[in-house]
Amino acid sequence: MVAQPCVAASSQWTDEDGVRQPSGDVHAWTPGTNQTLCGQALSRSRLGRFRHVPWADARYFAETAEQPFHLCPRCVAATTPRAERSGPRWTRHNPRP
Repeated sequence: MVAQPCVAASSQWTDEDGVRQPSGDVHAWTPGTNQTLCGQALSRSRLGRFRHVPWADARYFAETAEQPFHLCPRCVAATTPRAERSGPRWTRHNPRP
């Protein structure tokens, strides 16, 4: 069973309920590992772990939240299935004989 990725972020803010929320540069992180899905080490990059925020919620909040943050494009690519990525698949149009 593959664990669902959570969020690791460069900074944080506290909402009106007193819950820590991510802000700044936001990365996907699998609990139990010491690096993000794009390969950054959590300790060296000084990223805070947000085990209570699933990556799917972070992608939604990036578009709708009052506190803007930046999703790592490499982490977005790592968590998006190939069929859902934009753009057509590569095909050869004029093959050699």
